[in-house]
Amino acid sequence: MLELHLPTPEHTDLLGQALAATRPAQALLELQGDLGAGKSTTARALLRALGVTGAIRSPTYTLVERYPLADGSEAWHMDLYRIGGAAELDFLGLDEGTASLWLVEWPERGAGALPATDLRLELQMAGTGRRASLIPLSDSGEAWVKRLCEGGELGSLSVDRP
Repeated sequence: MLELHLPTPEHTDLLGQALAATRPAQALLELQGDLGAGKSTTARALLRALGVTGAIRSPTYTLVERYPLADGSEAWHMDLYRIGGAAELDFLGLDEGTASLWLVEWPERGAGALPATDLRLELQMAGTGRRASLIPLSDSGEAWVKRLCEGGELGSLSVDRP
């Protein structure tokens, strides 16, 4: 596990950029936290760093937003807060193709119908900033966190190792 202090919104953006710079070719990133904790902010910064241009909308009402990435692959940003259960994912057309990157907010609502999670990002408010915990849940997630720690992508972010 890796813990970070994000004192400003700009630091939350830096985390998204670092995640983009070190991501595996295929990954599912869970974004967990209360409303306003920074899930969509982090996803937006990650997508922007992967070459998404134009508007990056929150999937709060659409449930899923699809974005073409600069490398020719596709990312899906999902917000499952409004679904009643995993069976409702069938109506989102997720089986129509495969994304190289899944960013899933409120993943527990889709449990059993989503691919295996590689990395869980838990965000919480901490004073005027945020606290981020990165929890690898697969070998790919472990390697992702290792690249974050070793590659210098975290830059000025304050790292705490529990």
